[in-house]
Amino acid sequence: MNKAFVLGAGLGTRLEKLTEYLPKPLIPVFGRPVIEFAFEHLLSTGISEFVVNTHHQADAYHDHFPDSRYRDSPITFRHEASLLGTGGGIDNVSGLLEGDVFIAYNGDILTDLPLAPLLEAHACSDHVVTLVLRSQGASRHIALDPKSGKITDIRNLLKTGNHGTYQFTGIYTCSPEFLGFLQHGKGHSVIPVFLKLIESGALGAVVIDNGDWWDLGTRGSYLDAHQAIAKSTFPVYLGERAGEWKKNIARGASIAPDAKIDAASHIGSGAIIGPGTTINNSVIWPYGEVGQAVHLIRCVVRSGESINHNLKNTDV
Repeated sequence: MNKAFVLGAGLGTRLEKLTEYLPKPLIPVFGRPVIEFAFEHLLSTGISEFVVNTHHQADAYHDHFPDSRYRDSPITFRHEASLLGTGGGIDNVSGLLEGDVFIAYNGDILTDLPLAPLLEAHACSDHVVTLVLRSQGASRHIALDPKSGKITDIRNLLKTGNHGTYQFTGIYTCSPEFLGFLQHGKGHSVIPVFLKLIESGALGAVVIDNGDWWDLGTRGSYLDAHQAIAKSTFPVYLGERAGEWKKNIARGASIAPDAKIDAASHIGSGAIIGPGTTINNSVIWPYGEVGQAVHLIRCVVRSGESINHNLKNTDV
C-alpha cells in the first residue's frame, strides 16, 4: 500500500469567511495548510503518493503545490466540476487507486492518532473497508460489535435499534474490491455504500483513542485546536520537527515590541502587529495586519485584511 486519497473538494460553508477564497484543507493551522498535516501523517506510515479531489477554489491547490508534489511525493489532483460526494469522489479517481489497498483521509481533520493499528486490523481481517473510530466525541453515530470488529449500523439507518456509540474519524482503509461497491459515473454519498458493506459483513472498524483528533469544520473548532495544540505534544509523527511547526510567530512577521500575543495564537509570515496590541487565541494569516492598541479575542484576520479596532469572536 502506497497511495492515499485525501478528500479536498468540500465547500467548508460552516467556516464562512475562512473558506471564501480557500478550500477548507488549505486553511492554515500554525501557518501551515491543514492538508500538509495530513500528508505528513500519511508519509509517516509509508504512503508515498497522494490523490486529492478538488472543487471549491481549486486553483488555490495548484498555487500552493505548483509542482503537484509534497516533499518528494507526487500529488494527483482530480477536479470535480460538480460536487460528487465522497462515494462519487472516490469513484471519480478509481482508476488511480485500483489494484491495491489505499487509505482515505478527510482533508479537514487534524490528528496524530497512530495509524499502525488501522493497517494491522485491516490486514488481519476479511473486511473490504476498515474505519478508524473513537469512543469519545460529539458525533457518536457508529454501532460496532467489539468482539467481531464489524460495524452493525450507522445512525440506526438499518433499523437495528442501535444509533451508535462511536465517532467516525474520517480515516479508513479500503481494499481494491471496495471500488466495485460504488455507483459508477454519478455523485453519491459513501454512507449507502457503507450500509451495503454492513449487510454483507464487510465493514469493519478499529477503535483508536490514542493521540489527538479535531474536526475543523467550524471556526470554533479551528480556534480550539490552536489552543489545545499549543499545550500538547501534537503532532507526534513529526518527532523533533514538531516544535518548529508549532512556533506561534512565523518568520517574516513584524511584531511591535510591546505587543502581547498568547501561545494559543499564531501570527503568519508577513503579518504586521501594531504597538500596544493584545492578541488572545486568534490567528493572523500571512500578510494580515492588526493596527495599534487593538485587542483581539478568538478572531481570525485573513491574508491581505487589516483591522484597527477591538474585536471578539469575529473574522475579517
